[in-house]
Amino acid sequence: MPKIIYIEHPDHGGKEHVIEAAVGQSVMEAAVQNGVPGIEAICGGSCACATCHLYVDPEWAQRTGAQSEMESSMLEIAMDVEPTSRLSCQIRMTSELDGLTVRLPKAQA
Repeated sequence: MPKIIYIEHPDHGGKEHVIEAAVGQSVMEAAVQNGVPGIEAICGGSCACATCHLYVDPEWAQRTGAQSEMESSMLEIAMDVEPTSRLSCQIRMTSELDGLTVRLPKAQA
């Protein structure tokens, strides 16, 4: 199974969490199922909030695909949006994403 590396915000310790995810599973689902702190996922993955916001490391940004219009709209309410900001519920794991590295924001919306 492909691995995802979640890195907590430096203000929260900067700890790395290496999680295995099933192909097809969202980055958000893998985080929630494995207790990764910092991903609230209030809407449960329906792209109706921004509480699963994270930053995709630049080397992975193109491989995770483009933001949909709905995701882009939701990111408008997220805090501290950066060029590689994404909603983790909108990134589905593939074998090509093995080793995906993401950083968690200081706080969610």
